[in-house]
Amino acid sequence: MIRPESPGDVEAIHALTAAAFLNGPHTSHTEHLIVDALRAAEQLTLSLVHERDGALIGHVAVSPVTIRDGSRGWFGLGPISVLPEHQGQGVGSELVRAALERLREEGAQGCVLLGEPAYYGRFGFRAVPGLVLPGVPPEYFQALAFDAPLPHGEVAYHEAFDVLPPDLEGNPGDDRG
Repeated sequence: MIRPESPGDVEAIHALTAAAFLNGPHTSHTEHLIVDALRAAEQLTLSLVHERDGALIGHVAVSPVTIRDGSRGWFGLGPISVLPEHQGQGVGSELVRAALERLREEGAQGCVLLGEPAYYGRFGFRAVPGLVLPGVPPEYFQALAFDAPLPHGEVAYHEAFDVLPPDLEGNPGDDRG
């Protein structure tokens, strides 16, 4: 079952997001802190959980982005988290589809993400020349328009994405704010 997060889910979302990215090949180990910071800043447009047998096994966060050309109604998808023992079973795909459907229903213009082109291409995402996220290879930054023109320019995520990782002693990261 996919549903919006509830207040009682916050700790479980934190734990599952940390676990999902613990051994990932492309991780800053801050994904759980990013979700927490987005929530604290009231910038989680969507926060959906995948629940199975009463336990949370997946989560997707969606937050607003800004685009230098002034395009409005665009959102960033991610982080997307699935507990390691449930990865490869379609949980992440279900979360992506649910998030995109809800964004469309709410009148969003489109969505961007940073991710593997082969995986996200199946949902309609593609690299868009002229739409850039500074510091990342252009083929990994992708967009999907919902009956809207594709924007152009530099994209910026909320400052919550700048959260620092915990230090080696396990102290929380500094959210620079």
